[in-house]
Amino acid sequence: MKIQRAVAIRVSNLLSQHKITQYELAKRMATSQSTVKHIIDEEYKSIKFETLLKIADAFNMTIQEFLNDEIFKQEKLDY
Repeated sequence: MKIQRAVAIRVSNLLSQHKITQYELAKRMATSQSTVKHIIDEEYKSIKFETLLKIADAFNMTIQEFLNDEIFKQEKLDY
C-alpha cells in the first residue's frame, strides 16, 4: 500500500471516530477543504511531513500518535 493511501485511510478513520467533517478538519488545520479532500482522495503524489503534523495537531495528537496505527506498519507500505 502506498503511503498516500495509508494516510487517507487514517484520516478518514479519525474523521469518523471524532465525528467531524472534512470542512471542520480543514478549519482546524488552517487550510482549505479541498486540500483535505485531495488527501482523502489520494490526489497528491506525496504528502509533506508538515501536512502530517498539521493533521495530527488538528486531532489533538502527536505525530507519533498519528503514525502509531497498524496501517503504517513498515511491511505493509510501498515506498
